[in-house]
Amino acid sequence: MQQIPNFNALIQQSIIDHWDMDALTDYKGATLQYHDVARKIEKLHILFENSGVQKGDKIALCGRNSSQWAVAFLATLTYGAVAVPILHEFNAEQIHNIVNHSEAKLLFVGDHVVTVINPDEMPHLEGIINNPDYSLFVSRSEKLTYAREHLNELYGKKFPKYFRKEHVNYDTTQSPDDLALINYTSGTTGFSKGVMVPFRALWSNYDFAIYVLGKKIKPGDRVISILPMAHMYGMAFEFIFEFLYGCHVYYLSRIPSPAIIAEAFANIKPIIIIAVPLVIEKIIRKKVFPKIQNNRMRLLLQMPVINIKVHEKICEQVVKAFGGRFYEVIIGGAAFNQEVEQFLHRINFPYTVGYGATECAPIICYSDWHTFAPGSCGRAALHMEVKIDSPNPKLVPGEILTRGLNVMLGYYKNEEATRQALDADGWYHTGDLGTMDEHGNVFIKGRSKNMLLGSNGQNIYPEEIEDKVNSMALVVESVVVQRGEKLVALVYPDYDEAKKMGFTRQEICDVMEQNRTQLNLVLPAYAKLTDIEIQTEEFEKTPKKSIKRYLYK
Repeated sequence: MQQIPNFNALIQQSIIDHWDMDALTDYKGATLQYHDVARKIEKLHILFENSGVQKGDKIALCGRNSSQWAVAFLATLTYGAVAVPILHEFNAEQIHNIVNHSEAKLLFVGDHVVTVINPDEMPHLEGIINNPDYSLFVSRSEKLTYAREHLNELYGKKFPKYFRKEHVNYDTTQSPDDLALINYTSGTTGFSKGVMVPFRALWSNYDFAIYVLGKKIKPGDRVISILPMAHMYGMAFEFIFEFLYGCHVYYLSRIPSPAIIAEAFANIKPIIIIAVPLVIEKIIRKKVFPKIQNNRMRLLLQMPVINIKVHEKICEQVVKAFGGRFYEVIIGGAAFNQEVEQFLHRINFPYTVGYGATECAPIICYSDWHTFAPGSCGRAALHMEVKIDSPNPKLVPGEILTRGLNVMLGYYKNEEATRQALDADGWYHTGDLGTMDEHGNVFIKGRSKNMLLGSNGQNIYPEEIEDKVNSMALVVESVVVQRGEKLVALVYPDYDEAKKMGFTRQEICDVMEQNRTQLNLVLPAYAKLTDIEIQTEEFEKTPKKSIKRYLYK
């Protein structure tokens, strides 16, 4: 087996190597340098030690992205405890359930979460700690209360002169297969499962990031953390990789609206951009498409010689909208709209689409933008194997299976779910359906549990129909469902655009009927839509912006 470095030793080394460099910044707020992070970690270690936290105890963290969240996470791992990151978008009941199920001893909370939780619903917690200043919201332990009240005094006793590089000394006794964190899935099927992520998976994802981006990024480069850090995608590639590599991470600590994200791109000029499709699609549809879909631009794009120049100019503008300094935009977490993707490919924009799962912490497939095959999600990532469970993987979709260093240990306290997901040969069954071409590029067709069966037994992939619907007039997003033997599209229209055009509700309905007729001309007989139902409110989504489909079946 490959020699895997100790993960906490990597954290320790990064702090020492980048001691006086900027590490973590809350956008428009304070900046912590690597030595500031080390001091804060030390104070939390003193708090843990004097309040009776043992190695292997669980410590939960729930709050919006911030430098204090990042420090608490690093302090948990380097102490030898197990981190339980919880998405702050979860409701109070979900947070209570995860804290109780994971048997967490302490809970770090952000200023929003503290207003919604009920400590009485989490009776086994010994304390709830406020993230901004590490003050105690709840303490059920005299030791914890004493340790927090006397923290500066205890710190002063331990380091009577001042805190230096040589004092950074973390617990490095873990083996690669030891449990690092439990990450509860976003729960699109209703119930979250606790994914047990070992240290080898954290290292393997970091090693993959160095392999594909190490020559494009250098210490001191800046990145923006947009995705929730409690989600493996954001944690691995907007935080852990950058922190271990000596980069400077900016946190958009409030809810990042498209306007704030655009402003942050312009100010920070990140070196790499990690995003979910929804963020990219909104920027392209709102900022770019309106400028290029007028008659003059259409005419220019039809003239072959001018066409190339126009595409170059458009690409320059799109690159500028994302800060202008990045190597590539990596998109993942949900299906990418084909119209937007084809547009980006046409203008030679540096984007790529990856594929992963919480169970793989998260990466499964990736290709650099120069070698990326449009419509795919890349090839098997470093340290991973991928195969399609199909008699003809090129033409007949089958379940995507993967194995390698990234794969989880299993689901916490759920042996049955673990047996269903991991087979005897170590393959993780993703539940996604896909094909694979002769070059190893994987093309996702949809979730196996979303697949619909036509009246004559044909397999219908609703995501493929939705992708076409979402590119039609006045459509923001859609979900295709089956009613008996009929297919119906639930559509949330672009009400802002309709209002600008002065459309009545009936006229919106007429546009949708026209969309349906037009779409049915290109769909096979068994996949034609019998109706479009207009939704008055946006579809409910998971934190990574996937629609909670189970609510609409």
